[in-house]
Amino acid sequence: MSRTTRTDAQSPATHDADSHDMIRVHGARENNLKDVSIEIPKRRLTVFTGVSGSGKSSLVFDTIAAESKRLINETYSAFLQGFMPTMARPEVDVLDGLTTAITVDQQRMGGDPRSTVGTATDANAMLRILFSRLGKPHIGPPSAYSFNTASVRASGGITVERGADKTKTVKATFNRTGGMCTRCEGRGKVSDIDLTQLYDDSKSLAEGAFTIPGWKSDSQWTVGLYAQSGFLDPNKPIRSFTKKEMQAFLYGEPTKVKVNGVNLTYEGLIPKIQKSFLSKDKEAMQPHIRAFVERAVTFATCPECDGTRLTEGARSSKINRKSIADACAMEIRDLAEWVRGVKEPSVAPLLTALQQTLDSFVQIGLGYLSLDRASGTLSGGEAQRVKMIRHLGSSLTDVTYVFDEPTAGLHPHDIQRMNNLLLQLRDKGNTVLVVEHKPEVIAIADHVVDLGPGAGTAGGTVCFEGTVEGLKAGDTITGRHLDDRASLKEEVRKSTGALEIRGATANNLRDVDVDIPLGVLSVITGVAGSGKSSLVHGSVPTDEGVVSIDQSPIRGSRRSNPATYTGLLDPIRKAFAKANDVKPALFSANSEGACPTCNGAGVIYSDLGIMAGTSTTCEDCGGKRFDASVLEYRLGGRDISEVLAMPVTEAEEFFGSGEAATPAAHRILQRLSDVGLGYLTIGQPLTTLSGGERQRLKLATHMGDKGGVYVLDEPTTGLHLADVEQLLGLLDRLVDSGKSVIVIEHHQAVMAHADWIIDLGPGAGHDGGKIVFEGTPADLVADRSTLTGEHLAAYVGA
Repeated sequence: MSRTTRTDAQSPATHDADSHDMIRVHGARENNLKDVSIEIPKRRLTVFTGVSGSGKSSLVFDTIAAESKRLINETYSAFLQGFMPTMARPEVDVLDGLTTAITVDQQRMGGDPRSTVGTATDANAMLRILFSRLGKPHIGPPSAYSFNTASVRASGGITVERGADKTKTVKATFNRTGGMCTRCEGRGKVSDIDLTQLYDDSKSLAEGAFTIPGWKSDSQWTVGLYAQSGFLDPNKPIRSFTKKEMQAFLYGEPTKVKVNGVNLTYEGLIPKIQKSFLSKDKEAMQPHIRAFVERAVTFATCPECDGTRLTEGARSSKINRKSIADACAMEIRDLAEWVRGVKEPSVAPLLTALQQTLDSFVQIGLGYLSLDRASGTLSGGEAQRVKMIRHLGSSLTDVTYVFDEPTAGLHPHDIQRMNNLLLQLRDKGNTVLVVEHKPEVIAIADHVVDLGPGAGTAGGTVCFEGTVEGLKAGDTITGRHLDDRASLKEEVRKSTGALEIRGATANNLRDVDVDIPLGVLSVITGVAGSGKSSLVHGSVPTDEGVVSIDQSPIRGSRRSNPATYTGLLDPIRKAFAKANDVKPALFSANSEGACPTCNGAGVIYSDLGIMAGTSTTCEDCGGKRFDASVLEYRLGGRDISEVLAMPVTEAEEFFGSGEAATPAAHRILQRLSDVGLGYLTIGQPLTTLSGGERQRLKLATHMGDKGGVYVLDEPTTGLHLADVEQLLGLLDRLVDSGKSVIVIEHHQAVMAHADWIIDLGPGAGHDGGKIVFEGTPADLVADRSTLTGEHLAAYVGA
């Protein structure tokens, strides 16, 4: 084998191609960015820091990554681009030196009940092929092992064209073997409606038997429709209905009836409830309606497939005494060992690829998951790491990887493992851009970009560029807080009672008995997968006294804003209506007061087919969203558009006293200030808020709920070191006001600030599920018997 030798005298280092070693951004103006110009070194690890809402995601995701994806999409034909999401060019003057961008964000994976860890990562697809080749007895192709594929059989005549104007009918049959359980349709669970939550069967319809929210006895659309339909006796107790009456009452087909001279459609109670309540997004419901739905609908494991989602045939086919259902139910680290034991040369390439995928799960710290775990139940951090799996073994180099807080949901023990993965990607010759708040990740950066100085309109500028040492020496908020360490409390609060949990067995919990103290700040800790969420969300009673704030994202369109989401707009509209003696609906841009030209959107959208759509400010309302006649009505000298343009702090003062004093609005604005969102404009679209801002907006909304116990799931997600201080102050105020606060958290500052710590472990999955420590933070540090204790001791310098 001969090799060519280099004869030119030119050094490789001086080649023109090597001069393109920077990603240059000039004049970036996306969202709150203020004409930002920076240079980011390629093939290095760059960390972007700054307070929540300072513009990090706007620069990294909405500018650099978005333009890279847009340019790649433009290389495809117009036909293919028609099937792709259209992307507008970011607001930036120059973007130079871009490489292909792969984004790994914290968006929750699809909440579809049929989406699992296995289907999201291709591991299930490889397992199905493996079982279709080696499974005994053989039951069919890979689709026979898929819970997303139903068995189909069809036969009949098809018309075949033969020559000029000749047709012939030919008999044809079609068979497809699928693995979907017919009872639960591949969901693993069957839902049922608890009839006792819908009505009191000891009463008649005339006596007010219905217990459904909003169903008033004088309403002809609900109660009156059933009482006067002619199908039922309104004076007979429901328990005395005949079989025929009960069938008509619960499952009657839609039928036209006349009630008080009005033509209405009568249908059974069950389909009516399903349409009016169960088909809607639960998160968007009012709290009392959501509570009713949670009471009325019960989910049980499917009795036919025992929750495996698969047909009996798919479960009967086995390799080494394991069916595909058994394989998917195993923890992935155990499944990886089982796959190593399958020795069959005919499927060697498949086994190698499957082995690499499963080993990547273990390497990234997700070996405790199982492939049948519903993807909608993963935390934001887990979902992000699952998305990383496909990139770990990639042979691609000179790619830009963009990560959004990759350490979210990770115990301090696991952060070092994540750091190693980020460095591995960089060392293969890739550019790695990370948006992050954790000092442990900032410490490994080759280059740091700090945005700020504040959030929202007070941010959007580059405060620092350079090394980590330079950041520590610099006078920025991040630099000043980088070495912050919360100290242990000298005195902890005494509990006023206890929330008793006995025999908890949800997921991996091992018959756990624990007393969570009330009247104090309790923190539940442990490595990812140790059973924290299973203990709290699966065992703490969800009665009216418990306010649970989980990690589910808040949904909102560009018409939604903090005022609509928190319920702030209602008292504001009523105050305007009262002051001007008109209808409140006039002061809603989604209702009667909307500008007729743009329908209250403030902008006119133009769909340009395969090109990115454009939006131009509405000329009639000037982007104010309201009809000109509505803007003539004033409250305290301001019109409704001027009020919605106010930051929270200004609005709090405006509605706090004087002519515009509105106590209901003032209370909501106070809560927004308490969680550190004083800089947000109350009419700002939710789509422009960062992840940390959305988390705090949700917290502010739930702070108004009536309850004595608050359960928070990782409230520090997306928060800057400076914001964590403010969160600790908020938690203290909640406890001092008589509330009990239970926090699931990994952040050492929150652990150190706790009155009581419950540590789960010692490991993840089947290595966890036990209480390994209960006591004060000081006792945990002194004990150092757990991983959490070791890291907390190192954090406080003990």
